[in-house]
Amino acid sequence: MKMKKKIIILIPYPAQGHVTPMLKLASLLSNLGFRPVVVTPEFIHRRISPQINPRDGILCVPISDGLDPAEPRDFFSIQRAMEETMPSNLEDIVRGMIHGGGGVACLVVDLLASWAVGVARQCGVEAVGFWPAMHATYRLVSAIPDLIRTGVISENGCPTNPKSRICLSPNEPTLAANELPWLIGSSSARVSRFKFWTRTLERAKTLRYLLTNTFPNELDSKTQKTNMFPRVLKMGPLIMQANTISTASFWEEDKNCVDWLDEQEAGSVLYVSFGSWVSPIGEGKVEGLALTLEALGRPFVWVLGHAWRRGLPYGYADRVEVLKHPAVGCYLTHCGWNSTVEAVQCRKPLLCYPIAGDQFLNCAYIVDAWRIGVKIEGFGVEEVENGIREVVEDEKMRWRIERLNERLFGKEESSKAMANLSLFMEDLGE
Repeated sequence: MKMKKKIIILIPYPAQGHVTPMLKLASLLSNLGFRPVVVTPEFIHRRISPQINPRDGILCVPISDGLDPAEPRDFFSIQRAMEETMPSNLEDIVRGMIHGGGGVACLVVDLLASWAVGVARQCGVEAVGFWPAMHATYRLVSAIPDLIRTGVISENGCPTNPKSRICLSPNEPTLAANELPWLIGSSSARVSRFKFWTRTLERAKTLRYLLTNTFPNELDSKTQKTNMFPRVLKMGPLIMQANTISTASFWEEDKNCVDWLDEQEAGSVLYVSFGSWVSPIGEGKVEGLALTLEALGRPFVWVLGHAWRRGLPYGYADRVEVLKHPAVGCYLTHCGWNSTVEAVQCRKPLLCYPIAGDQFLNCAYIVDAWRIGVKIEGFGVEEVENGIREVVEDEKMRWRIERLNERLFGKEESSKAMANLSLFMEDLGE
């Protein structure tokens, strides 16, 4: 049955790692006959809108966050804007599209932007959740009530024993209690982040569906009871393989090093990136890593934001080449989910230095479950050199990442993800 071309409004959390998979989902929905509308704050809209081809069928709409242009968009300012300013502005957009004809099938809401769930309810439109990270991370957050009940954490989310280990099921890797996703920053910041997650969980209970940017695998295959909400539908690897506007970035890409990389031996270049959202790890650590990379004498690519560059030694950029290219030997990464997926897709082993949030759990899967990388605790020359040698020279590790790539991005998993997407679409068409 041919469905009418209805509008689906997508609300990503305003960060690169959330906007990118949401745009890929929008691309899939457009190809399947819907009219996706991606709503982002103005400062993001200005950056990504020129990169969207009108022929892709995706409409990008800006929304005011009410923040002063000079005010930094950090977690707390964005959280305040999402709760106080953006709901009424989104309601105006949704009601305008409803009255404009064509019909709004649903709002797809990033769970970190759960404020939009209430807007959908007020407008009489169904909200569908979206989780841009690993499903295991969602299950860890959704286990908060059990963690409190069993005394693992306090009512404010603080570990009762920071040295204890947390494991959601016998077949999964463990996590240190002090590595929980909300344990970032000062004590007050941690409590605020924990309240953010508990509020998100309460709103998620009202959703029928949760679309996840993850893939099925035997270590994350717990069968969900059909009467539980939200019902989780895994969209990976479909979202990961969507090519349309897959490179829509907040920053301009630097391609000056391609000729240099063409001259390097295959697999000899170390790629270093800590993502676009991670705060600087401190000038001392940045300087230590910089000096270590220089001392190793290996060719490397370091994607370094302006805020990080203050930690570089004087004259450093003139002594070494900081470059970017996909054909590298391994990734030195913070273990963000998008970086992890990219590494598996590119069949590159990982050198892991998690910093915050879900990165510790992603690292546990990389190192302990999938065994496609090693974790380092610091940036000393010997530790980094040993880590690089282990991931580059370990043939079994390379075999495991090849197998993981074949299994996760093969036809079987794509078929499972397509079946989930079809189920979701049929439900919308009823």
